[in-house]
Amino acid sequence: MTYLIPPNDRANQSLILPTDKMCKSTQRTRNQTEGSPRLQAAAGSPIALRYQENGHVTLPWNQPGKPKNRGTIYVYGTTEPKEEENFLDVFNSWNRDGTGGDRRGVLLSKQNFDDGRCYQINNGNISEHRQAVYPHVTNQLMGADLWCQQDIALPSNAPSGKPYTLYWVWNWPTAPGVDPSLPNGKQEIYTTCIDVDVVDSPTTHTHVQEGYVEGQSLDSAAIPSEFAEVMGSSTDSKEAGSSSVPYSSTPAPTPAPTSVAPFRVLTL
Repeated sequence: MTYLIPPNDRANQSLILPTDKMCKSTQRTRNQTEGSPRLQAAAGSPIALRYQENGHVTLPWNQPGKPKNRGTIYVYGTTEPKEEENFLDVFNSWNRDGTGGDRRGVLLSKQNFDDGRCYQINNGNISEHRQAVYPHVTNQLMGADLWCQQDIALPSNAPSGKPYTLYWVWNWPTAPGVDPSLPNGKQEIYTTCIDVDVVDSPTTHTHVQEGYVEGQSLDSAAIPSEFAEVMGSSTDSKEAGSSSVPYSSTPAPTPAPTSVAPFRVLTL
């Protein structure tokens, strides 16, 4: 997550221009990094977006003037992304029912950057407390740290056979009058743009326990409060972020049988 709005070289660090783009130049077209295939998920599927906290959560005193929730994350979704998508055309414009702005997309989720569990391994009291309460065994993906996550659901009416674009936005401002080096405060927003291939639901189903499963490994567990919101909203097309713009749905070929998990994970 290295794409910053406004850029560091802008004299006024509180100014966001109408021409500022939503996505980094390398993320404005649907190109995949070799070895990192696009996630496939059916309409209505829950997805966990995972990211490292890098001390922003567990060492908050290092950056005075930041929000107590460590900033707010917004996830917007659309089937009609623009290559030159302007940030302000989406941020605080698209809403949950798809009636905001130009109505091309929706707000799927709004959550705290700090999910209440995640931590970087360090000797800060927050990290040490969370290490004790939320143990994590070092693995290849996350290493020793327990990554943060934001749980979302694809709209239940997302059309199969075409990509669905997600705009992940972390709003991380500095308040004025706190940091002596920033008397007027500053805007600090990071974005990541992601495409998900929407596929047909599997023809075979695996029976799983309904609701959040207590006692499971935190490596693949959702955040209970976010999971409850996701599962409640995914049955309601408006709350799941469905657009009011009619979709042109093209049937996709049935994918080869795979081991389908109830929850899919994207790392940012």
